[in-house]
Amino acid sequence: MERAYHTQMEAARKGIITPELEIVAKKENRTPEVLLPYLASGKMVIPANPGHKNLDPNGIGSMLTTKINVNLGISRDVKDYDVEMKKVLSAVDLGAEAIMDLSSHGNTQPFRKKLCSECPAMIGTVPVYDSVIHYQRDLGTLTAKDFIDVVRLHAEDGVDFVTLHCGITRKTIEQIRSGGRKMNIVSRGGSLVYAWMSMTGEENPFYEYYDEILDICREHDVTISLGDACRPGCLADATDGVQIEELIRLGELTKRAWEKDVQVMVEGPGHVPMDQIAANMKVQQTICHGAPFYVLGPLVTDIAPGYDHITAAIGGAIAAQNGAAFLCYVTPAEHLALPNVDDVREGIIASKIAAHAADIAKGLPGARDQDDRMAAARRKLDWDAQFKEALDPEIAKEIRDSRLPEDDHSDTCSMCGKFCAIRSMNKALEGENIDIL
Repeated sequence: MERAYHTQMEAARKGIITPELEIVAKKENRTPEVLLPYLASGKMVIPANPGHKNLDPNGIGSMLTTKINVNLGISRDVKDYDVEMKKVLSAVDLGAEAIMDLSSHGNTQPFRKKLCSECPAMIGTVPVYDSVIHYQRDLGTLTAKDFIDVVRLHAEDGVDFVTLHCGITRKTIEQIRSGGRKMNIVSRGGSLVYAWMSMTGEENPFYEYYDEILDICREHDVTISLGDACRPGCLADATDGVQIEELIRLGELTKRAWEKDVQVMVEGPGHVPMDQIAANMKVQQTICHGAPFYVLGPLVTDIAPGYDHITAAIGGAIAAQNGAAFLCYVTPAEHLALPNVDDVREGIIASKIAAHAADIAKGLPGARDQDDRMAAARRKLDWDAQFKEALDPEIAKEIRDSRLPEDDHSDTCSMCGKFCAIRSMNKALEGENIDIL
Protein backbone atom coordinates (compact mmCIF):
# COMPACT_ATOMS: atom_id res chain seq x y z
CA MET A 1 0.00 0.00 0.00
CA GLU A 2 1.35 3.43 -0.93
CA ARG A 3 2.12 5.67 2.03
CA ALA A 4 0.05 8.78 2.61
CA TYR A 5 3.27 10.74 3.11
CA HIS A 6 6.75 10.98 1.63
CA THR A 7 8.79 11.79 4.73
CA GLN A 8 8.57 11.39 8.48
CA MET A 9 8.33 15.18 8.74
CA GLU A 10 5.41 15.34 6.32
CA ALA A 11 3.61 12.60 8.24
CA ALA A 12 4.06 14.46 11.52
CA ARG A 13 2.76 17.68 9.96
CA LYS A 14 -0.34 15.76 8.86
CA GLY A 15 -0.77 14.36 12.38
CA ILE A 16 0.12 10.82 11.25
CA ILE A 17 1.94 8.64 13.78
CA THR A 18 4.21 6.42 11.71
CA PRO A 19 5.36 2.93 12.76
CA GLU A 20 8.87 4.37 13.07
CA LEU A 21 7.70 7.10 15.45
CA GLU A 22 5.93 4.52 17.61
CA ILE A 23 9.17 2.52 17.93
CA VAL A 24 11.20 5.65 18.73
CA ALA A 25 8.69 6.81 21.36
CA LYS A 26 8.83 3.45 23.13
CA LYS A 27 12.64 3.54 23.20
CA GLU A 28 12.62 7.08 24.61
CA ASN A 29 10.02 6.40 27.34
CA ARG A 30 7.71 8.96 25.73
CA THR A 31 4.41 8.84 23.88
CA PRO A 32 4.22 9.36 20.11
CA GLU A 33 1.88 12.29 20.73
CA VAL A 34 4.55 14.07 22.81
CA LEU A 35 7.21 13.61 20.11
CA LEU A 36 5.00 14.44 17.11
CA PRO A 37 5.44 18.27 17.38
CA TYR A 38 9.24 17.94 17.56
CA LEU A 39 9.23 15.84 14.39
CA ALA A 40 6.85 18.21 12.62
CA SER A 41 8.95 21.28 13.49
CA GLY A 42 12.29 19.72 12.49
CA LYS A 43 13.76 19.72 16.01
CA MET A 44 13.84 15.92 15.82
CA VAL A 45 14.52 13.59 12.89
CA ILE A 46 13.96 9.91 12.24
CA PRO A 47 16.29 8.96 9.36
CA ALA A 48 14.37 6.08 7.80
CA ASN A 49 14.60 5.48 4.06
CA PRO A 50 11.79 3.02 3.15
CA GLY A 51 14.40 1.22 1.06
CA HIS A 52 16.27 0.25 4.25
CA LYS A 53 14.07 -2.77 4.93
CA ASN A 54 15.42 -4.06 8.26
CA LEU A 55 16.05 -0.69 9.91
CA ASP A 56 15.61 -0.44 13.67
CA PRO A 57 14.53 3.22 13.78
CA ASN A 58 15.98 5.81 16.13
CA GLY A 59 15.17 9.45 16.71
CA ILE A 60 17.78 12.20 16.84
CA GLY A 61 17.09 15.39 18.77
CA SER A 62 18.31 17.23 21.85
CA MET A 63 15.18 16.17 23.78
CA LEU A 64 16.03 12.49 23.16
CA THR A 65 18.86 10.24 24.30
CA THR A 66 22.14 11.15 22.61
CA LYS A 67 22.90 8.91 19.65
CA ILE A 68 26.25 7.61 18.36
CA ASN A 69 27.51 7.36 14.78
CA VAL A 70 30.39 5.12 13.71
CA ASN A 71 32.43 5.92 10.58
CA LEU A 72 33.67 2.88 8.66
CA GLY A 73 34.67 1.96 5.11
CA ILE A 74 37.64 0.81 3.06
CA SER A 75 40.47 2.85 1.61
CA ARG A 76 43.07 2.20 -1.08
CA ASP A 77 45.49 0.92 1.58
CA VAL A 78 43.04 -1.09 3.71
CA LYS A 79 40.43 -2.70 1.49
CA ASP A 80 38.99 -5.82 3.12
CA TYR A 81 35.19 -5.56 3.08
CA ASP A 82 34.89 -8.63 5.33
CA VAL A 83 36.85 -6.83 8.04
CA GLU A 84 34.65 -3.74 7.60
CA MET A 85 31.54 -5.90 8.01
CA LYS A 86 33.03 -7.34 11.20
CA LYS A 87 33.49 -3.77 12.45
CA VAL A 88 29.86 -2.99 11.54
CA LEU A 89 28.51 -5.96 13.49
CA SER A 90 30.73 -5.14 16.46
CA ALA A 91 29.56 -1.52 16.39
CA VAL A 92 25.89 -2.53 16.38
CA ASP A 93 26.48 -5.00 19.23
CA LEU A 94 28.08 -2.21 21.26
CA GLY A 95 25.06 0.03 20.76
CA ALA A 96 25.94 2.31 17.84
CA GLU A 97 22.75 3.72 16.36
CA ALA A 98 24.26 4.73 13.00
CA ILE A 99 26.95 3.57 10.58
CA MET A 100 28.47 5.88 7.98
CA ASP A 101 30.07 4.14 5.03
CA LEU A 102 32.96 6.38 4.00
CA SER A 103 34.54 3.92 1.56
CA SER A 104 36.89 5.61 -0.88
CA HIS A 105 38.12 2.74 -3.04
CA GLY A 106 36.89 -0.02 -5.31
CA ASN A 107 33.31 -1.03 -6.12
CA THR A 108 31.45 0.66 -3.28
CA GLN A 109 27.86 -0.06 -4.24
CA PRO A 110 27.66 -3.77 -3.28
CA PHE A 111 28.91 -3.01 0.26
CA ARG A 112 26.49 -0.08 0.56
CA LYS A 113 23.60 -2.28 -0.55
CA LYS A 114 24.69 -5.01 1.85
CA LEU A 115 24.59 -2.52 4.73
CA CYS A 116 21.12 -1.35 3.71
CA SER A 117 19.83 -4.93 3.51
CA GLU A 118 21.51 -6.44 6.59
CA CYS A 119 22.40 -3.71 9.10
CA PRO A 120 19.65 -2.52 11.50
CA ALA A 121 21.48 0.73 12.33
CA MET A 122 20.82 3.93 10.38
CA ILE A 123 23.09 4.08 7.32
CA GLY A 124 24.74 7.30 6.18
CA THR A 125 27.10 8.18 3.34
CA VAL A 126 28.98 11.13 1.84
CA PRO A 127 28.14 11.01 -1.89
CA VAL A 128 30.93 13.39 -2.92
CA TYR A 129 33.47 10.78 -1.74
CA ASP A 130 31.86 8.18 -3.93
CA SER A 131 31.63 10.33 -7.06
CA VAL A 132 35.23 9.92 -8.20
CA ILE A 133 35.13 6.20 -7.36
CA HIS A 134 31.76 5.61 -9.04
CA TYR A 135 32.72 7.26 -12.33
CA GLN A 136 36.42 6.31 -12.17
CA ARG A 137 37.32 9.81 -13.36
CA ASP A 138 39.43 12.59 -11.92
CA LEU A 139 37.62 15.14 -9.79
CA GLY A 140 38.01 18.04 -12.21
CA THR A 141 36.28 16.14 -15.06
CA LEU A 142 33.06 15.56 -13.11
CA THR A 143 30.00 17.71 -13.76
CA ALA A 144 27.35 19.03 -11.41
CA LYS A 145 24.96 16.44 -12.86
CA ASP A 146 27.43 13.67 -12.01
CA PHE A 147 27.40 14.68 -8.33
CA ILE A 148 23.60 14.92 -8.18
CA ASP A 149 23.20 11.53 -9.86
CA VAL A 150 25.36 9.91 -7.15
CA VAL A 151 23.13 11.44 -4.47
CA ARG A 152 20.18 9.85 -6.27
CA LEU A 153 22.01 6.51 -6.50
CA HIS A 154 22.68 6.45 -2.75
CA ALA A 155 19.05 7.33 -2.02
CA GLU A 156 17.85 4.52 -4.29
CA ASP A 157 20.27 2.10 -2.58
CA GLY A 158 18.48 2.73 0.73
CA VAL A 159 20.74 5.01 2.79
CA ASP A 160 18.96 6.88 5.56
CA PHE A 161 21.02 10.06 5.60
CA VAL A 162 23.62 11.75 3.40
CA THR A 163 26.22 14.34 4.34
CA LEU A 164 26.22 17.09 1.74
CA HIS A 165 28.60 20.04 1.92
CA CYS A 166 26.06 22.58 0.66
CA GLY A 167 27.22 25.58 2.68
CA ILE A 168 30.64 26.12 1.11
CA THR A 169 30.50 28.54 -1.84
CA ARG A 170 32.85 30.40 -4.15
CA LYS A 171 33.05 33.14 -1.54
CA THR A 172 34.72 30.59 0.74
CA ILE A 173 37.58 30.24 -1.76
CA GLU A 174 38.64 33.82 -1.14
CA GLN A 175 38.17 33.48 2.65
CA ILE A 176 40.52 30.50 2.76
CA ARG A 177 43.04 32.08 0.40
CA SER A 178 43.24 35.11 2.68
CA GLY A 179 45.31 32.90 4.98
CA GLY A 180 43.49 33.55 8.23
CA ARG A 181 43.37 29.89 9.23
CA LYS A 182 46.06 27.57 10.53
CA MET A 183 44.45 24.39 9.16
CA ASN A 184 42.44 25.68 6.18
CA ILE A 185 39.78 23.02 5.43
CA VAL A 186 40.09 19.64 7.17
CA SER A 187 36.75 18.21 6.03
CA ARG A 188 37.48 15.60 3.37
CA GLY A 189 34.21 16.30 1.56
CA GLY A 190 34.63 20.03 2.00
CA SER A 191 38.13 19.92 0.53
CA LEU A 192 36.87 17.98 -2.52
CA VAL A 193 34.11 20.53 -3.17
CA TYR A 194 36.60 23.39 -2.68
CA ALA A 195 39.06 21.75 -5.07
CA TRP A 196 36.34 21.15 -7.68
CA MET A 197 35.22 24.78 -7.54
CA SER A 198 38.84 25.94 -7.80
CA MET A 199 39.53 23.75 -10.84
CA THR A 200 36.28 24.38 -12.73
CA GLY A 201 35.47 27.95 -11.74
CA GLU A 202 31.89 26.87 -11.08
CA GLU A 203 29.67 27.22 -8.01
CA ASN A 204 29.28 24.38 -5.50
CA PRO A 205 26.78 21.99 -7.19
CA PHE A 206 25.33 20.94 -3.85
CA TYR A 207 24.45 24.59 -3.21
CA GLU A 208 23.50 25.60 -6.74
CA TYR A 209 21.23 22.58 -7.33
CA TYR A 210 19.97 22.27 -3.77
CA ASP A 211 16.30 22.22 -4.84
CA GLU A 212 16.89 19.21 -7.09
CA ILE A 213 18.64 17.45 -4.21
CA LEU A 214 15.69 18.22 -1.94
CA ASP A 215 13.35 16.57 -4.44
CA ILE A 216 15.47 13.41 -4.37
CA CYS A 217 15.60 13.37 -0.57
CA ARG A 218 11.86 13.97 -0.30
CA GLU A 219 11.09 11.09 -2.69
CA HIS A 220 13.17 8.61 -0.66
CA ASP A 221 12.86 10.22 2.79
CA VAL A 222 16.61 10.65 3.02
CA THR A 223 17.65 12.97 5.84
CA ILE A 224 20.16 15.62 4.80
CA SER A 225 23.09 16.05 7.14
CA LEU A 226 24.35 19.51 6.21
CA GLY A 227 28.11 19.06 6.29
CA ASP A 228 30.37 21.60 7.95
CA ALA A 229 33.06 21.93 5.30
CA CYS A 230 34.68 24.71 7.33
CA ARG A 231 34.68 23.04 10.74
CA PRO A 232 37.78 23.94 12.77
CA GLY A 233 40.57 21.39 12.45
CA CYS A 234 42.57 22.87 15.33
CA LEU A 235 41.85 24.91 18.43
CA ALA A 236 43.19 28.09 16.82
CA ASP A 237 40.46 27.99 14.13
CA ALA A 238 37.54 27.36 16.49
CA THR A 239 34.52 29.68 16.24
CA ASP A 240 36.14 31.85 13.56
CA GLY A 241 34.37 33.87 10.89
CA VAL A 242 34.66 31.17 8.22
CA GLN A 243 32.96 28.60 10.47
CA ILE A 244 30.17 30.93 11.56
CA GLU A 245 29.45 32.26 8.06
CA GLU A 246 29.01 28.71 6.78
CA LEU A 247 26.73 27.98 9.75
CA ILE A 248 24.54 30.95 8.81
CA ARG A 249 24.22 29.54 5.30
CA LEU A 250 23.35 26.12 6.71
CA GLY A 251 20.58 27.75 8.71
CA GLU A 252 19.12 29.18 5.50
CA LEU A 253 19.38 25.79 3.79
CA THR A 254 17.67 24.13 6.75
CA LYS A 255 14.58 26.31 6.29
CA ARG A 256 14.52 25.58 2.55
CA ALA A 257 14.58 21.84 3.25
CA TRP A 258 11.76 22.10 5.77
CA GLU A 259 9.63 23.89 3.16
CA LYS A 260 9.72 20.60 1.21
CA ASP A 261 9.22 18.38 4.30
CA VAL A 262 12.82 17.13 4.07
CA GLN A 263 14.43 16.19 7.38
CA VAL A 264 17.68 17.93 8.28
CA MET A 265 20.59 17.57 10.69
CA VAL A 266 23.36 20.16 10.91
CA GLU A 267 26.97 19.10 11.38
CA GLY A 268 29.30 20.92 13.75
CA PRO A 269 32.90 21.09 14.96
CA GLY A 270 35.55 19.79 15.10
CA HIS A 271 38.37 20.97 17.38
CA VAL A 272 37.03 23.37 20.04
CA PRO A 273 38.43 24.49 23.43
CA MET A 274 36.25 23.36 26.31
CA ASP A 275 35.21 26.90 27.22
CA GLN A 276 33.76 27.50 23.72
CA ILE A 277 31.72 24.29 23.31
CA ALA A 278 28.53 25.39 25.09
CA ALA A 279 28.49 28.66 23.16
CA ASN A 280 28.92 26.79 19.87
CA MET A 281 25.89 24.63 20.69
CA LYS A 282 23.72 27.64 21.60
CA VAL A 283 24.74 29.59 18.49
CA GLN A 284 23.88 26.61 16.28
CA GLN A 285 20.48 26.16 17.90
CA THR A 286 19.69 29.80 17.19
CA ILE A 287 21.10 30.09 13.67
CA CYS A 288 19.78 26.70 12.52
CA HIS A 289 16.37 27.03 14.16
CA GLY A 290 16.75 24.09 16.54
CA ALA A 291 17.61 21.45 13.92
CA PRO A 292 19.46 18.48 15.50
CA PHE A 293 23.20 19.12 15.81
CA TYR A 294 25.64 16.37 14.80
CA VAL A 295 29.19 16.90 16.11
CA LEU A 296 32.57 15.27 15.55
CA GLY A 297 33.91 15.17 19.08
CA PRO A 298 34.48 18.06 19.59
CA LEU A 299 38.16 17.44 20.34
CA VAL A 300 39.29 19.64 23.21
CA THR A 301 43.04 19.52 22.51
CA ASP A 302 45.22 19.01 19.45
CA ILE A 303 48.09 17.08 21.08
CA ALA A 304 46.68 13.61 21.82
CA PRO A 305 47.13 11.39 18.74
CA GLY A 306 46.55 7.83 19.87
CA TYR A 307 44.17 9.07 22.58
CA ASP A 308 41.77 11.22 20.59
CA HIS A 309 38.84 8.98 21.60
CA ILE A 310 39.37 10.52 25.06
CA THR A 311 39.72 14.13 23.86
CA ALA A 312 36.55 13.65 21.80
CA ALA A 313 34.61 12.05 24.67
CA ILE A 314 35.39 15.03 26.92
CA GLY A 315 34.11 17.44 24.28
CA GLY A 316 31.21 15.20 23.30
CA ALA A 317 29.86 15.06 26.84
CA ILE A 318 29.93 18.87 27.12
CA ALA A 319 28.39 19.28 23.66
CA ALA A 320 25.57 16.82 24.29
CA GLN A 321 24.76 18.34 27.67
CA ASN A 322 24.38 21.68 25.90
CA GLY A 323 22.21 20.55 23.02
CA ALA A 324 24.12 18.33 20.57
CA ALA A 325 21.94 15.37 19.61
CA PHE A 326 24.31 13.10 17.68
CA LEU A 327 27.97 12.29 18.39
CA CYS A 328 30.29 11.01 15.68
CA TYR A 329 32.69 8.67 17.40
CA VAL A 330 36.44 9.24 17.31
CA THR A 331 38.91 6.38 17.66
CA PRO A 332 42.51 6.16 18.94
CA ALA A 333 43.52 6.02 15.26
CA GLU A 334 42.12 9.51 14.48
CA HIS A 335 44.74 11.58 12.58
CA LEU A 336 46.93 8.44 12.28
CA ALA A 337 45.40 5.52 10.37
CA LEU A 338 42.26 3.65 9.33
CA PRO A 339 40.84 2.24 12.60
CA ASN A 340 41.01 -1.51 13.21
CA VAL A 341 38.43 -3.57 15.12
CA ASP A 342 39.96 -2.72 18.52
CA ASP A 343 40.08 1.00 17.66
CA VAL A 344 36.41 0.90 16.69
CA ARG A 345 35.51 -0.73 19.99
CA GLU A 346 37.42 1.83 22.07
CA GLY A 347 35.98 4.71 20.08
CA ILE A 348 32.40 3.51 20.52
CA ILE A 349 32.76 2.92 24.25
CA ALA A 350 34.27 6.38 24.76
CA SER A 351 31.43 8.00 22.81
CA LYS A 352 28.77 5.96 24.62
CA ILE A 353 30.19 7.12 27.97
CA ALA A 354 30.03 10.73 26.80
CA ALA A 355 26.47 10.35 25.51
CA HIS A 356 25.26 8.60 28.65
CA ALA A 357 26.87 11.15 30.96
CA ALA A 358 25.17 13.95 29.03
CA ASP A 359 21.78 12.23 29.13
CA ILE A 360 22.03 11.98 32.92
CA ALA A 361 22.95 15.67 33.15
CA LYS A 362 19.97 16.55 30.94
CA GLY A 363 17.65 14.64 33.29
CA LEU A 364 16.13 12.48 30.56
CA PRO A 365 13.53 9.93 31.72
CA GLY A 366 15.25 6.74 32.86
CA ALA A 367 18.74 7.96 31.95
CA ARG A 368 20.17 7.16 35.42
CA ASP A 369 18.34 3.86 35.98
CA GLN A 370 21.30 1.71 34.94
CA ASP A 371 23.64 3.71 37.20
CA ASP A 372 21.29 3.19 40.16
CA ARG A 373 21.21 -0.55 39.48
CA MET A 374 25.01 -0.55 39.35
CA ALA A 375 25.19 1.25 42.71
CA ALA A 376 22.89 -1.36 44.26
CA ALA A 377 25.03 -4.19 42.85
CA ARG A 378 28.24 -2.59 44.15
CA ARG A 379 26.80 -2.11 47.63
CA LYS A 380 26.06 -5.84 47.74
CA LEU A 381 29.41 -6.71 46.12
CA ASP A 382 27.41 -8.65 43.54
CA TRP A 383 29.97 -9.01 40.78
CA ASP A 384 27.70 -10.73 38.24
CA ALA A 385 25.13 -7.96 38.62
CA GLN A 386 27.87 -5.35 38.19
CA PHE A 387 29.02 -6.98 34.96
CA LYS A 388 25.42 -7.05 33.71
CA GLU A 389 25.07 -3.28 34.19
CA ALA A 390 28.52 -2.42 32.80
CA LEU A 391 28.70 -0.54 29.51
CA ASP A 392 31.30 -3.09 28.37
CA PRO A 393 30.66 -6.27 30.43
CA GLU A 394 33.31 -8.25 28.57
CA ILE A 395 36.23 -5.99 29.44
CA ALA A 396 35.03 -5.48 33.03
CA LYS A 397 34.90 -9.23 33.66
CA GLU A 398 38.20 -9.79 31.86
CA ILE A 399 40.02 -7.25 34.05
CA ARG A 400 38.61 -8.61 37.31
CA ASP A 401 39.17 -12.28 36.45
CA SER A 402 42.77 -11.64 35.41
CA ARG A 403 43.66 -10.08 38.80
CA LEU A 404 41.64 -11.84 41.48
CA PRO A 405 42.71 -11.52 45.14
CA GLU A 406 44.32 -14.52 46.79
CA ASP A 407 41.35 -15.12 49.08
CA ASP A 408 37.80 -13.87 49.62
CA HIS A 409 37.57 -13.02 45.94
CA SER A 410 33.80 -13.46 46.09
CA ASP A 411 33.78 -10.41 48.40
CA THR A 412 36.62 -8.14 47.30
CA CYS A 413 38.99 -7.26 44.48
CA SER A 414 42.80 -7.19 44.41
CA MET A 415 42.87 -3.40 44.87
CA CYS A 416 41.71 -3.25 48.50
CA GLY A 417 41.28 -6.86 49.60
CA LYS A 418 39.96 -6.91 53.16
CA PHE A 419 40.48 -3.14 53.38
CA CYS A 420 37.47 -2.81 51.05
CA ALA A 421 35.30 0.05 52.30
CA ILE A 422 32.07 -1.56 51.11
CA ARG A 423 32.89 -4.86 52.82
CA SER A 424 33.78 -3.08 56.05
CA MET A 425 30.60 -0.99 56.02
CA ASN A 426 28.37 -3.95 55.24
CA LYS A 427 29.84 -5.90 58.15
CA ALA A 428 29.73 -2.91 60.50
CA LEU A 429 26.07 -2.22 59.71
CA GLU A 430 25.25 -5.89 60.36
CA GLY A 431 27.12 -5.77 63.70
CA GLU A 432 29.75 -8.23 62.49
CA ASN A 433 33.45 -8.32 63.37
CA ILE A 434 35.61 -6.71 60.68
CA ASP A 435 38.60 -9.00 60.11
CA ILE A 436 41.44 -7.48 58.12
CA LEU A 437 44.64 -9.28 59.13
